[in-house]
Amino acid sequence: MKLLNKISSFLKIIFPSTKTEAFIFLFFVVVYGANAWFIADNFSIIYDDRIPWDGYFSFDNRAIVQTGGGFERHPLSNYFFDVVRDFALWISGNRYNSEFRLVLALLSTIVISLANVQIFKYLNNIIQLPLKISLLVLAFYGLFVTNILLSFTPETYTYTLLFLSVFNYYSAKKINEDKTISFGASILGSVFIGGLTITNIVKVYIPFLFEKKIFWNWKKIGIAVAKIATSVGVFVLLFLLRLDFNFQNFLNKTGEQYDKFSKPKVTPLWDMISSWFLGGNILFSNYEIRDYHNKDKTFYYKALFMDVYSSFVPYLFVGIILLMIIWAVFKNHKNKLVWILVITFLFDVLIHCVLKFGLHTSYIYGGHFVFVYPLLIGWLFFSFKEKKLPMTFLYGILLILTVYLGFTNFYRMSEFYQFLETYYR
Repeated sequence: MKLLNKISSFLKIIFPSTKTEAFIFLFFVVVYGANAWFIADNFSIIYDDRIPWDGYFSFDNRAIVQTGGGFERHPLSNYFFDVVRDFALWISGNRYNSEFRLVLALLSTIVISLANVQIFKYLNNIIQLPLKISLLVLAFYGLFVTNILLSFTPETYTYTLLFLSVFNYYSAKKINEDKTISFGASILGSVFIGGLTITNIVKVYIPFLFEKKIFWNWKKIGIAVAKIATSVGVFVLLFLLRLDFNFQNFLNKTGEQYDKFSKPKVTPLWDMISSWFLGGNILFSNYEIRDYHNKDKTFYYKALFMDVYSSFVPYLFVGIILLMIIWAVFKNHKNKLVWILVITFLFDVLIHCVLKFGLHTSYIYGGHFVFVYPLLIGWLFFSFKEKKLPMTFLYGILLILTVYLGFTNFYRMSEFYQFLETYYR
């Protein structure tokens, strides 16, 4: 009975558990799903066996679906995507056709819709905002570039966004209740989150730092260390099995990848950070079409990338969001749940902005951290919950930002459709 209760509680965390959550989930499934269906049914961009990488915005759809991606960055994702690919092939009658693409796209739709539900759960149950504010923050978040693109893209980022959102909500719930994160959750978090992208495993352990009085009790420290050691042990064992215990190969490939993806680009550092890392996951910028080819140069194709922002308004938009986030941290500087979000975000700042890994295409990494934005904005509203005038002001600002975001991103998606119509019909 105790095991059944745990399973039931776990399912209630992942899936909608109220009528409002069910409505939110179905709303996003319909909206994202219509877009995913249209693209998958009419164009080959989601999965084309001839395109190895970078068909649009540097996503590696084919490589991810077929192999789970490079083991040096995605150590256990092959196990996960073997299941996804086999299921899609089963539905499509073992053919890589529009039905195959449609299954992949709709799975992504369901996953991102579930991730959005997690954001609402956090806003509603952890921060306990009024419903109309939670819905506005969620609507704002639902229009982000990351959510729109990942809602039809079969990629590690798609599933990572869900797993990180779930674990973040679960850990916040435990800390709010003065409970500890379980051994099972630690293991599952490290395998699923770290397994899809190895650097994200660190984010599984950040909440341990904020468990109640953990640094004042040796027993609690010992238990936390045991949880981390056990989960890391399981992760490493599964990883070594994939590598056939050739760990040196992993070290060599990691060095190669860092050299490849951290070289300075012509674009100024500040503009890569503002236009791609900070803004590119939220607000579309201009597009750039480049000529690409497969490895043996037997097939040439067009690839779509984001350029930096070309006018003042997008920079202002990004600046306002950044100010809101900084304001939220300042107003809630004693709140440990806020600091979990901040440290999670700063870890990605370190990887992409300081170490410069993948900064030139950092608009594809939103699945690793973009959920932090709406939650910190939610905490900003929380800090003014007793003050009507600031709440009204913030609500008005966010409403304007949401309208601008929706208009701009819908317009850019129409340009994306034109690109598909021209090159991927």
